[in-house]
Amino acid sequence: MSEATKELVRRHFEEIWNRKDLAAADEHMAQDYREHAIAPFGQVEPGSDNGPAAMRETAQWLLAQFPDLQMTIEAMVAEGDTVAVRILSEGTNLGPLNGVVPPTGKRFAARQSHWFRVENGKLAEHWATREDLVAMLQLGVVQPPGRPPS
Repeated sequence: MSEATKELVRRHFEEIWNRKDLAAADEHMAQDYREHAIAPFGQVEPGSDNGPAAMRETAQWLLAQFPDLQMTIEAMVAEGDTVAVRILSEGTNLGPLNGVVPPTGKRFAARQSHWFRVENGKLAEHWATREDLVAMLQLGVVQPPGRPPS
C-alpha cells in the first residue's frame, strides 16, 4: 500500500499544483476529506469538507496569488495509510495576497511539510506546516525587526 499512497500524493502535487489541473481533485480527494491545516492568516481549522470542491477552491485562491506556483517534492515517506512529504514551494506574487494585500511582484521559495492519510485510494485527511513567515519576508509583506520598510 505504501507505494500506491506515495504515488497518489505525488500525483496530487504534480497534477493540481504544478500542471494546474484542478479537475484531478475529483480523482484524488475523498468526498468527506478532513483538512487540519490552517490557511495563512486563518483563524480556524477548516475541518471536514467536500474534498474535491474545497481543493479546487483552495487551488484557485492560491494560484490567483501565484500563477507560476511550483511545488517540488524533496522527500517522501509512507507507512501504512500515512504519507509525509517535504515540499519546496516557489512562485511570484502577481495577485492580491489573501485577496487584500496588493501584489508585490516578488518571488518566494519556502519549504512545507504535508501529511496525508489515505483511505480507499483517496486523500482523506491533511495536515501541514509551512514557512509562511519566510515567504512573507521574501515577498516584503513583513519586515524583519529593526529594518526599515523597503
